[in-house]
Amino acid sequence: MSWLTAGWQVFPAEPAVEAWVAAAQMPALTAAQQEPRRHGGTWCVGVDALPNDAMGRVAGGPFLGGAAYASAVQMTDVATLHRAQVSVTYPGYPGQDADESDANHRFRLTRDAAHLDGLLPLGRERRRHLIEPHAWILGVPLTVADPDAAPLVVWEGSHRRVRRAFEAAFAGTSPENFARVDVTDIYKEVRRDVLKTCARVEVPLIPGQSVLLHRMLIHGVAPWQNGARSAPEGRAIAYFRPCFDDPARWLSAP
Repeated sequence: MSWLTAGWQVFPAEPAVEAWVAAAQMPALTAAQQEPRRHGGTWCVGVDALPNDAMGRVAGGPFLGGAAYASAVQMTDVATLHRAQVSVTYPGYPGQDADESDANHRFRLTRDAAHLDGLLPLGRERRRHLIEPHAWILGVPLTVADPDAAPLVVWEGSHRRVRRAFEAAFAGTSPENFARVDVTDIYKEVRRDVLKTCARVEVPLIPGQSVLLHRMLIHGVAPWQNGARSAPEGRAIAYFRPCFDDPARWLSAP
């Protein structure tokens, strides 16, 4: 089943991705060591931490290639890359930060911090707006980890429900004004619906593979289970989320 149908797809390990990981792994892990950790020191967010160029090259390594990247570009015509996030989880994830509410921590523990990328909280009341109209989300694992070492979690088919909700939210709004629309309530409503009705799937990954997510897919990270093991550096994944130049394509593209 393809990523356009299910909302996600794991692509088998292939030489092009393995070569990219070989070049990117050390710079990525070195960059992650310089980043602050959250949730009791169990997660490095690592936004824009990877020093790659617009073609994904790191430290003189190869372009980012592989079937997942090719499929994403073919379906959206978006190929230019930003500096990737280097997301690293460690044993005990998720811990609780001192300033984190019990409710937020419980949601991370029991609901895998299910979320939709690109909706950023703004202002004192932290209301959600579509600030980053991503074209797609591509994850490339950088280290070896057990399947229950805080794997990616997806809610299969949730992208279709999210699309319907946001078509309604943005009805009558010109694309250049999408970012001004407060989507907090409709986002919470559709997420509640997804958590009740869509299949939750854990997606463990190994280096050489790639995972491609639809931009509207609800996803998260499972807790690190007792006894799960990983490379000494933790469970690390590089994530690319390039944005559409035209926000209208966030709704109209496949």
